[in-house]
Formats: sequence, C-alpha cells, structure tokens
Amino acid sequence: MRIGIIGLGSIACKAYLPVITEVEHIELVFCTRNREKLEQLANKYRVKETVESVEELIQAGVDAAFIHTSTDSHVEIAEQLIKNGIHVFVDKPISYHYEESKRIVELAEEYGVTLMVGFNRRFAPMYAAMKEKDDLRLVHLQKNRMASPDFARRFVLDDFIHVVDTIRFLVPGEIKETSVSSYIQEGKLHYVMLQLQGDGFTFTGLMNRDSGTNEETLEVMNPGNKWVIEGLNREAHFTGGAEGRLTFKDWDPVLYRRGFEQMITHFISCIRDNTQPMISARDALESHRLCEYVVQQVEEKGALVWGD
Repeated sequence: MRIGIIGLGSIACKAYLPVITEVEHIELVFCTRNREKLEQLANKYRVKETVESVEELIQAGVDAAFIHTSTDSHVEIAEQLIKNGIHVFVDKPISYHYEESKRIVELAEEYGVTLMVGFNRRFAPMYAAMKEKDDLRLVHLQKNRMASPDFARRFVLDDFIHVVDTIRFLVPGEIKETSVSSYIQEGKLHYVMLQLQGDGFTFTGLMNRDSGTNEETLEVMNPGNKWVIEGLNREAHFTGGAEGRLTFKDWDPVLYRRGFEQMITHFISCIRDNTQPMISARDALESHRLCEYVVQQVEEKGALVWGD
C-alpha cells in the first residue's frame, strides 16, 4: 500500500513520522514544497520517493494520504485527493468553517473514500478507558495554556476542538442542553467553557489561554468513583476514601500514551482491510458543528472571529 505524507512541519515530525515510518508493508511518498526539508527527512527515514506538489502525489498512485499542512489548505488538498479516489487522514480541523467541513465530508461519501480526522485523545489509553465506565454523571476536562488569548476561530477550531471532541466522545447518551460561557477582552477570547447536559449527566470542557501553566486534566465521576487523569499520562482513582494510582510502564513511548500510535495504525488498517474507522467522518463533523456553535456564541458577546 502506498501512502502519501503531505506537509512535513512540526506536527508531522513530532507525532506522525516516528510512527508511520515503522509500519510494515507500506511505501511512503513524502510531499512538501520545501526541497531542503524533503531531502533531509527522506534521508533520515530512508524514503525513496518524494514529490513537491499534490498533483505529483496523485500521479504517483498513492492509495491514501495524511494531510499535515496548515488548516487554511486542508479543504483544497482534501478535495483534490477525494476526487481522485484517495483515502484521507487530515489533522483537525478539516476547516475553520463548518460548511466547508460538511462539504468535504459529503464529498468523501459521494466518492466512497474514507475520511478520518486526527482526534488522538479518543485513542489515548487512559481517556479511552473512561469511555468503558458505567453510569458516567460528571465529567470535566480542562486544557489550559499560558498567555495566549486569541481570536475566536483560531482559538476554538485549532485548539479547543480537542476538548469539545473528547467530552462528546465520553458522553453516555443524548445531549439535550448545550451552553457556552466565556471571557473576552479587547476582542480576544481568554477562556471558554462548553457544557453538555442530558438525562443524568453534565459534561464540561474548559480552555483558559491566559493561565499560569500549560496543563490538561480530565476528571470523571460516576456513583462512588472519581478518576483524575493529568496530562494523559497519570491516573488517580478515588473510591471509598482510598486512592489508587495508575501509570504507564517506563518504556511505553509518549506517542502511544497520547494515542497517536494507535490512531495512525488504526487508519492504515482500515484502508488495508476496507473497514470503517472508529471515528467516522460524520462523527467528527458533529464536533466541528459544536465548535461553530461556540464561535457564534462568543462572537455575539463581542469576540472577534479574526483579527483585522
């Protein structure tokens, strides 16, 4: 199976190439306009075939492609690939705009190709284990950053979308109420919180980008139990007044702990075996729809969607 990697920037180098270059029985084709980066990484990972454009990649006859370019370019590239029958994995978000994301999902359905969005937290072992807990009633996920308030679309679609998708993933039933609260100063979004409620559960997701530290903490509660997961890496379980701790083995790699290894191999296996991914394109689209709702809500309260 031949797989293209489009875009060889930071996220590709940190999270994808160390995993996908170890997968057996595939041929990789690297694609970027940066000739120096192309040659450097092709030599590092012993990749024999490289191209400098999506058109060349299509002509190279790849079966699937990973898109790791800037968000602004996702729609155009995904459209080219899909119309040529190539399966697509794309970093979140598909687009900054819900209607564009919806159009790409519908296009993939029309052409009968697989489209999967990179929500790695669904595959992170400690988060995925929470999905199996019975009778979840209260969940709170916060992902904070230092001194980086931003305009609404970039804040929500590039970053907060991970929080939105994760609490959606964990929701145990139909969402009946959705609410948003936020703090805005000089048009920039400083923090935002999304609350999802249904029969017997309340799930909240918070991102504060004017915090004193970079952190991510998930709290999950059902009757008689509470789990706290810090940084996708350390888990505490409280029950009956006692505390238990769960940690990874020392040799478990970071990309396994954060779900990238499982997510990448899952997509490749789905293409090879002609099966549907755990994250369907329609499922991912619902997270994009909720993000659009968040953007609309904060815009009504004075947040600037983009800078001038």
